[in-house]
Amino acid sequence: MKILFLTQYFPPEVGAPQNRLYELAIRLQNKGAEITILTAMPNYPRMVLMEKYKGKFYCFENLDLLKIHRAYIFVKKSRSLFVRLLNFFSFVISSIIIGIIKIEKQDYIFCESPPLFLGISALILVKIKRAKLIFNVSDLWPESAEKLGLVNNKFLLNISKNLEEYLYKKSYIITGQTQGIINNISARFPAKKTYWLKNGVDTRLFEKISNYQWRIEKGFSTNDFLVLYAGILGYAQGLDVILYAAKILQSNSEIKFIILGDGPEKERLKKLSDDLNLKNVLFMDPELKERMPLIIKSINTSVIPLKKIDLFKGAIPSKIFEILASKKPILLGVEGEAKDLFITDGKCGLSFIPEDAEDLAKNIIELYNSPSLADISGLNGFNYVSKNFNRDSIVEEFWNVLISQKLN
Repeated sequence: MKILFLTQYFPPEVGAPQNRLYELAIRLQNKGAEITILTAMPNYPRMVLMEKYKGKFYCFENLDLLKIHRAYIFVKKSRSLFVRLLNFFSFVISSIIIGIIKIEKQDYIFCESPPLFLGISALILVKIKRAKLIFNVSDLWPESAEKLGLVNNKFLLNISKNLEEYLYKKSYIITGQTQGIINNISARFPAKKTYWLKNGVDTRLFEKISNYQWRIEKGFSTNDFLVLYAGILGYAQGLDVILYAAKILQSNSEIKFIILGDGPEKERLKKLSDDLNLKNVLFMDPELKERMPLIIKSINTSVIPLKKIDLFKGAIPSKIFEILASKKPILLGVEGEAKDLFITDGKCGLSFIPEDAEDLAKNIIELYNSPSLADISGLNGFNYVSKNFNRDSIVEEFWNVLISQKLN
């Protein structure tokens, strides 16, 4: 079985879709699939091309036996809608060219969305390569862009909505990262085959890792209560809540906040931290994927926030899984599906009202004052993701779906 992964994002970039797609591709290859990746030159989230890829329109490389074709992408640091569209469409065009020239016939094309416009490339390549389209939706675009105020142009929104509907209609299978995404699409397109392709984790990554190695390397004491946010510093996360909670708790010298990552909001957040005169917040640059288990094992808890909008009631932030696999409790500022799964059902930590700094601060103090609650919540989380979100089991089930579809 030949499967082409068509995605704008892939390692060595760091981030949620990059990790998720890599882990899925590797495991499908181990099941016997012949996996090919068609992706962009690495640049995300800094929006700067990595040095070895500068000036190239195309390159081929291997990563852990995965065949990777990389195509040109226009990259420029800017919040302009026009520049973002240039970024998206430059890879749409280059991926079509490279896909036609370099990619052989495929059984499936697995297209990652967003960016939604990459679906244009998928439609063309599906026809030329005589493949079936698996359209993987990790975010309901353009609905999320509209709700977050990132796109207000009515003409562009209408075109995007029409493209979204057309892609769903042309898909052989529509996969989604959450039940909320799948339910939304199934309600609009009841005749289409949908499948909840869960995100997950490999709990073995956290075996035999010290709880203190990284914190000692960074000069923290064993008594410090480390509150981590690790991930994209973007618009959807509503990260101001962490800084205002830090302001409330700054009189406690043992509680320290770490914001690790990069993204479009980083400079604004650093300025807000300076304006608030915060001495208990440390900004850190993104770390290699291989280093993250070491970091996560060294912290006490992690904040998982999103903005308070109805759209995110169907969201499951991917950073949840590794935190829980490390036996650390979460502080979840997400309503809906994620809260139902990981707080109500799994009892993996505490929840706070999205964008409510006082509620977040209150929950941090509760974990700080009750090490036993933190330990029990962390163990609950480990057991919950081990049972329900194990990457190997997830891929085994998806592989069976692909096999059964191919035989039909």
